[in-house]
Amino acid sequence: MGIFGGPQVTSSKYTINNKKQPNTHKYGFQLGTSMKIPFENKLYFSPAAFYSLKGYKVKFNQRSYHPDSLAIDNNTTLHTFELAALLQYDFNDQPNHFFIKMGPSVDFQIYGKEKFNRSDRTSVEQQMVFSFTKYGRYAANMLMQFGYETKAGLLLSVQYTHGIGSMNNADGGPGIWHRAVGISLGKYF
Repeated sequence: MGIFGGPQVTSSKYTINNKKQPNTHKYGFQLGTSMKIPFENKLYFSPAAFYSLKGYKVKFNQRSYHPDSLAIDNNTTLHTFELAALLQYDFNDQPNHFFIKMGPSVDFQIYGKEKFNRSDRTSVEQQMVFSFTKYGRYAANMLMQFGYETKAGLLLSVQYTHGIGSMNNADGGPGIWHRAVGISLGKYF
């Protein structure tokens, strides 16, 4: 068992009517725990559970009723809890070695805030609403991690998160898929 944490840069793939919207990144971090369970030869099952601070900044070049029909941009911050079922492959049997991890994850949107400007020159700051017709409480991702593990159990890795399930539940609303790149330091006990 081990712990890990580190900074990440987050964004999203954001589409309205299948047209990609201009999007910029935000800074966040992740902190959690993972396991390394022998599976076969140099292959391991490596589940993880972690907190992840995510978000995105998007400017709209098309109209969408979500988050508001007059919104011209949106700046979100999301607190999520993520569960990942990863497979780890160690590149050799030496105590110090490189590894790669891959697999799916589900993140649970715990809490979120959004700030957006409207075309009538007003601004709105509010909590994100999670429901069947608003933002989704859950999202699916694929994770890939490349790193180095030492004999002492220290880990250094780079992780990429690619959203495969939109976090928007509104029918006909925008598609919103998480994207994140992070660096983690960790330790197996």
